[in-house]
Amino acid sequence: MNKNRLYHYTGFALFLLSLAACKPLEIKQRAENRTVPGKYSDADSDTVNTGKIKWNSYFSDPNLQGLIGQALANNQELHIMLQEIEIAKNEVSAKKGEYLPSVGVKVGAGVDKVSRYTNIGAMEKNTEIEPGREMPEPLFDFGVGVQAQWETDIWGKLHNATKAQLQRYFASVEGKNFMVTHLIAEIADSYYELLALDNELLVINENVKIQNDALVVVNDLKKNARSNKLAVKRFEAQILKTQGMQYDIKQKITETENRINYLVGRFPQPVQRDQQSFDKLVPQTVYAGIPADLLENRPDIKQAEYELAASKLDIKSAKARFYPSLDIAAGVGFQAFDPTYLIKPEAFLSSLVGELTAPLINKRAIKAAYYSANARQVQAVYHYEQTILAAYIEVANQLSKIKNLENGLQIKTKEVDALNESIGISNDLFKYARADYMEVLLTQRDALESKFELVEKKVNQLKASVAIYRSLGGGWDHQ
Repeated sequence: MNKNRLYHYTGFALFLLSLAACKPLEIKQRAENRTVPGKYSDADSDTVNTGKIKWNSYFSDPNLQGLIGQALANNQELHIMLQEIEIAKNEVSAKKGEYLPSVGVKVGAGVDKVSRYTNIGAMEKNTEIEPGREMPEPLFDFGVGVQAQWETDIWGKLHNATKAQLQRYFASVEGKNFMVTHLIAEIADSYYELLALDNELLVINENVKIQNDALVVVNDLKKNARSNKLAVKRFEAQILKTQGMQYDIKQKITETENRINYLVGRFPQPVQRDQQSFDKLVPQTVYAGIPADLLENRPDIKQAEYELAASKLDIKSAKARFYPSLDIAAGVGFQAFDPTYLIKPEAFLSSLVGELTAPLINKRAIKAAYYSANARQVQAVYHYEQTILAAYIEVANQLSKIKNLENGLQIKTKEVDALNESIGISNDLFKYARADYMEVLLTQRDALESKFELVEKKVNQLKASVAIYRSLGGGWDHQ
């Protein structure tokens, strides 16, 4: 009879749990698209990929290599990111601990004084520990034992949550790698800009010398009554204007040096470099490989992929909350009202409890968490696709930029050569009164501007070589 009653109650409990654990609403997931075009626009497909070259091989300047090495060792923002990775790693360990049994030691003491007019008080009044010895009042309670609790995680709720956290840990590592690529690129950009500013300062100094030589000629012509004071003053004003530009460039040099010092993680100091090397710098030949390489080389794409994997596991974990959970608790120990009794066998106690619970009504919080997990998964899909698209377009733009800058640099070099030659011609014509001083001044101004534009195109070409290296995912694998 007792067994039949037990079976009856068990069947009824399982029936209630089956109602409570009704199947959650299925939400249609959007499948991500990993396909990319076979090549970059009109560019030829390469079997070699520049993004796989180590940064210390891609950047051959020893001074630049030294700066990058110091930055990777000392940059504060990078160290902050490394601590974020440690935090993510510890969170994985914490998640693992949630589905393992927890065991603890419990030691306790207490005192209890109950009313004589309650059932417990009445029983204690009529209870003798030993013949002629009543229960003490107040009644103390001492205990020592071991307790264990375990959520069996039948449906994988905790395991999937742990796997999701592990994917986020991997994503944080890729986030650090993405930061490394940008840090290397930012230092290289600033270094090339610093060399360009040094070159502009040299151009200014050379132009001041040319203008001073022209001023000597104007003064000689004025003495011979072949020119006038207006021409002399215009030439003097032009020299002063050019000299004033020196200080603007020197300020830019200081700011650029300090930007590099900040990235390297040190206080302001001169940046070691070869100031005469700018004209000798030649950008590396770039091999873009095939667009599919981006899925492996770009840390931001791999980061988005790990985030997407984590969001899928979050859905599984959220869905498991609709189903019954089995909790097991056990304990052994000794308990008595007098510490001297704790060593007696009669003070031994043990317990084993199993609880099967499931949500029955008011499951709004569970449903909301499930819907949110689905929304975040769809969001992660779009972010993943957007990251791939942005990476492809970035590489395509940089490849086009490199080609156009190369053509533009050739034309600008010819323009500078022509204007340099025109300076001598204009000076000779002015000396023999076949050109006025305004033509000389305009020629010198145009030559100076064209030299600055040439420097700008050259540094943009160098920066484009840095940008394409970063866009291809180069630099993070520096071990």
